[in-house]
Amino acid sequence: CQAQSSTRSYGPVFEEQPVHTLFPEGSAEEKVTLACRARASPPATYRWKMNGTEIKMEPDSRYRLVAGDLVISNPVKAKDAGSYQCVASNSRGTVVSREASLRFGFLQEFSAEERDPVKITEGWGVMFACSPPPHYPGLSYRWLLNEFPNFIPADGRRFVSQTTGNLYIAKTEASDLGNYSCFATSHIDFITKSVFSKFSRLSLAAEDARQYAPSIKARFPADTYALAGQMVTLECFAFGNPVPRIKWRKLDGSQSSKWIGSEPLLQIQDVGFEDEGTYECEAENIKGRDTYQGRIIIQAQPEWLKVIADTEADIGSDLRWSCVAAGKPRPAVRWLRDGQPLTSQNRIEVSGGELRFSKLVLEDSGMYQCVAENKHGTVYASAELTVQALAPDFRLNPVKRLIPAARSGKVIIPCQPRAAPKATVLWTKGTELLINSSRVTITSDGTLILQNISKSDEGKYTCFAENFMGKANSTGILSVRDATKITLAPSSADINVGENLTLQCHASHDPTMDLTFTWSLDDFPIDFDRSEGHYRRASVKEAIGDLSIFNTQLKHSGRYTCTAQTVVDSASESATLTVRGPPGPPGGVVVRDIGDTTVQLSWSRGFDNHSPIARYIIEARTLLSSKWKQMRTNPVNIEGNAETAQVVNLIPWMDYEFRVLASNILGVGEPSLPSSKIRTKEAAPTVAPSGLSGGGGAPNELIINWTPTLRDYQNGDGFGYILSFRKKGTQGWLTARVPHAESLHYVYRNESIGPYTPFEVKIKAYNRKGEGPESLTALVYSAEEEPKVAPFRVMAKAVLASEMDVSWEPVEQGDMTGVLLGYEIRYWKDGDKEEAADRVRTAGLVTSAHVTGLNPNTKYHVSVRAYNRAGTGPPSPSTNVTTTKPPPKRPPGNISWTFSGSTVSIKWDPVVAKADESAVTGYKVYHQPPLVSDPKDITVNVNSDLPLPTD
Repeated sequence: CQAQSSTRSYGPVFEEQPVHTLFPEGSAEEKVTLACRARASPPATYRWKMNGTEIKMEPDSRYRLVAGDLVISNPVKAKDAGSYQCVASNSRGTVVSREASLRFGFLQEFSAEERDPVKITEGWGVMFACSPPPHYPGLSYRWLLNEFPNFIPADGRRFVSQTTGNLYIAKTEASDLGNYSCFATSHIDFITKSVFSKFSRLSLAAEDARQYAPSIKARFPADTYALAGQMVTLECFAFGNPVPRIKWRKLDGSQSSKWIGSEPLLQIQDVGFEDEGTYECEAENIKGRDTYQGRIIIQAQPEWLKVIADTEADIGSDLRWSCVAAGKPRPAVRWLRDGQPLTSQNRIEVSGGELRFSKLVLEDSGMYQCVAENKHGTVYASAELTVQALAPDFRLNPVKRLIPAARSGKVIIPCQPRAAPKATVLWTKGTELLINSSRVTITSDGTLILQNISKSDEGKYTCFAENFMGKANSTGILSVRDATKITLAPSSADINVGENLTLQCHASHDPTMDLTFTWSLDDFPIDFDRSEGHYRRASVKEAIGDLSIFNTQLKHSGRYTCTAQTVVDSASESATLTVRGPPGPPGGVVVRDIGDTTVQLSWSRGFDNHSPIARYIIEARTLLSSKWKQMRTNPVNIEGNAETAQVVNLIPWMDYEFRVLASNILGVGEPSLPSSKIRTKEAAPTVAPSGLSGGGGAPNELIINWTPTLRDYQNGDGFGYILSFRKKGTQGWLTARVPHAESLHYVYRNESIGPYTPFEVKIKAYNRKGEGPESLTALVYSAEEEPKVAPFRVMAKAVLASEMDVSWEPVEQGDMTGVLLGYEIRYWKDGDKEEAADRVRTAGLVTSAHVTGLNPNTKYHVSVRAYNRAGTGPPSPSTNVTTTKPPPKRPPGNISWTFSGSTVSIKWDPVVAKADESAVTGYKVYHQPPLVSDPKDITVNVNSDLPLPTD
């Protein structure tokens, strides 16, 4: 077989074909290579065509072949730009490659002409035209301001179109003054070239910039054509003051997850036919809006849906080949034979993607190609046709040598010689010619079928095959055996989900042959290895094939067939297994009669799974939660024969999905598919907003706060709040309407509002269906003012060299214009200004404070102020205090001690204070017991200090 395979000849099959090539003008590369390689036996030879004309490979030509590749030396646009095609041939036929273009990339310089200056009123929009020089392929654009590399960023106010290169400034500012130049860049493979234009100066006329509505200036085409699979980019930019925001929408569909980017650009990745449609760009600011619409039209290159394959056909037979391609516009299909156009002629009919041969001849052998093309591209499919003429030959497929058959059974003996054209077949038993009868059938393809076999049918059977090329025969021996029979058949059963069962199956057979058992469920063979432990063979005895089923499930219901089989015959018996379980899912859930808090649901019964349905349960979910919840219904309990019910206690103006579950004595079944989404009707609010509070703000203000009402309780569109408030002790109520559900505070300003005045406040919600109930009344105070009175009788006392105590008499509560939070102590050194004072604040109603961190022996001025949330009040009259001198810095010296019994006597040299130190008034003694890490401050003779001795 290997020898045959290695020497078999076949036509060319492309392994590498030329691709579209872009060659940069002025490139350092001195050649272009277009690849072509085909697998063929014998090996292929190659030719090339340019624009349909064969290229002559002369010795001094710039064209040369390297294997199958075409190498062009010193390529020149005027001579070499065009379409190239590779032609591969051998003795079996010829194929042509797809066409590949060779193009030349270039970018010329900008015009040397000076550009006109631009003058505009500050605040208005302006556009600078790029007017790029001749180029191929496309460019990327940026703009310079004044000098390189000061590139202008795309920041929402400024936009550079990558379609035209133009620069747009939505609203000019003083910082835009300067000189502008368009910077264009070409990218070809790894070569980058950039050029920039002459500068154009922008000057601004100063004027009070008035605000104006948007006007769209950069817009995408009315019709944008795109190929499926590509990325589409739409541009939209507007002038306006303030700078407009850009929004995108698809008018005939929803936004796709493939949309990327925003503002001036809409980009759609991997665009498909579902993205076709009308798109709208909207520019909006506080002065108005402007819109623009255009279509995206999706087209596609040809793509094969069905292609031809290598075919061996008999001489004289008919053949039908077809190629089917998708694309937009619809591709046209044409045919090639050995690289040449093929049209209808004699026995050959060409009709679009159909190719038909009548009575094939040897000359029809060759390489065939179908070609599908539209304006976006071309695809090729190739196949080889081999027309055969062979005398009958049984060497590869002889009649089976020994043919066993079962008594009273049927045997099928194929006769399949290799022959072209098809051979005529005759059968003999010994020397007897067989013909069709009640027990003998010879089919049109030469197969012999014997039925109701007996011992007398044993013997030699020979198949004779003949065509105009020759004849051959093959013989087999028929041997008759005992038939296989089922002796114990499986019995039908009825069980519940989760139970176990064994189906019995015993058989008798010819003892000279092996017996095997197989089981099927509803005619599908049971795979024991993939049954997840549910199925197991119950016996290993030869004549027993019992099937055990464990932990039965609903899917195990059905007709089980046991088949006992030998190589010559088989016998089968079947039984039905019924598995009872919870009901299947109901179907067709429909919502109708939609109210504000009720809907009517209907459904169709699902499978009861052999146990009557007892009742139904209805569940729902909203857009606010993905969790399904059981709903209240009318009737409360839905009987098993019902197919409709009312769902009650729904939330008005809420999106719902519903599903239905059925249950029986064996449990609750699977849910139905969700209904289509519906929205209940609107109703007036039924719940008052919560969290009513307030306070703070500026003088003469009353600030009222509340918790925004959740979507669940809004009950309708046009939701907002109605506030009622009055000064405590007065009769009439003032009201205010606050639109929008997300609002959470309201500010009422009036010169008559005194500081920290109590107001009674109520709130209720409204929507376009009406008003809801009012909340309980809350007490809210107007804005506080700084305290108007100062503490008095302020006293300060130095405690240590760096500390002092300050005390004062509190302000009267009746004099306060807010909630007193505490007092602020300000202190500053003598000679400093009060503005540089340090500050310490107390919390609450305390009337003293301990101040630390002072400088020793320093005079301080001290004042105290009351404070609340609005600020600090006026200062008290200041008082003075001078901190004490610091303690001596030098430690006692010459310390010595002696022990006497349980006492220790300590001696040291006294310390004499310097002039800038306070006098010594005593000493402190420290000691550290053994094995204790930190010293203990002890007192001498149980006194806290050791007095200074008089001597």
